[in-house]
Amino acid sequence: MSEYDMIVVGGGPIGLFGTFYASLRDMKVLLIDAQDELGGQLVTLYPEKMVYDVGGFPGILAYDLAQKLVEQAKMFSPDIRTSEVADGLEKTSDGMYVLKTDKGNSFKTKTILLAVGLGRLMPSRLGAKGEVEYENRGVYYTVRRKKDFEGKRVLIVGGGDSAVDWALTLAPIAKSVTLIHRRDQFRAHERSVKELFQVAKVYTWHELKEVKGDGQRVNQAIIFDNRTKDEKVLDVDAVIISIGHKGDLGNIPKWGLKMKGRDIVTDAMMQTNLPGVYAAGDVAQVEGAPKLALIAVGFGQAAIATSVAKKYIDPNASVFAGHSSEMNKFKKE
Repeated sequence: MSEYDMIVVGGGPIGLFGTFYASLRDMKVLLIDAQDELGGQLVTLYPEKMVYDVGGFPGILAYDLAQKLVEQAKMFSPDIRTSEVADGLEKTSDGMYVLKTDKGNSFKTKTILLAVGLGRLMPSRLGAKGEVEYENRGVYYTVRRKKDFEGKRVLIVGGGDSAVDWALTLAPIAKSVTLIHRRDQFRAHERSVKELFQVAKVYTWHELKEVKGDGQRVNQAIIFDNRTKDEKVLDVDAVIISIGHKGDLGNIPKWGLKMKGRDIVTDAMMQTNLPGVYAAGDVAQVEGAPKLALIAVGFGQAAIATSVAKKYIDPNASVFAGHSSEMNKFKKE
């Protein structure tokens, strides 16, 4: 059975940075991710969106950011396994852990960093007529490639940041963009909502009733006013249902971790109630601190978690080993 200093569960931005930082601290690391491609939400939900809240980048395409993080994570050649789910966790008699996966594999480790974000992501569906029939043939839950919508009549369903951002992103290249939202209040940034009304046709208090097509592709959508029940028929080529994704943490909540809702509770050192097990990023709730679901915050949490884990493994090590500009200092502890 392979043994590691740390197993990082989750291949999103925080897991990737945690993998890099643990490797930088001369720890033997295994990264496990349930998705088939590293990058987490950056590649699964919004690969073509711009990310503005990461230090050093005035703006960077989400997919490009993911690739830079993957490159960084691989600098010290950690072991990486994708399309594999962390399933079970057992404590051994020597104080280590055995992590078991859905592939029947077992790995022994001294510490674990849980950076699973929302967990395995599945799109939230409306249940509208024709929605399933035309999935990936005109009905989509995210935009993987902007060019697929060039010159198309696009209908977007939703009122959050993702829905509004996609409307703004596609408006310059689509033939037309229409957005419907079941309320008149948006959960997106105020500046974005203001711009939305300038570039797209917006129907508030409206919902999607049915998606129609020719058997091959979508060509119409029926929407209705949820107050009056009046219906409108829209000629469309694509329907993007952007009402969120559901995260599945699998069996992780059964490992004996202290949870608050779907969040894993940690202290300020990112330690969970299980010795040697840490959490960082969207899945972590630091006791006594506000929760900010930002990549920048997760990076800091990952650095704290891996540094504390280094000290946990080797009491003679320093939590802070020095600045990364002195890289040799990290490798010679």
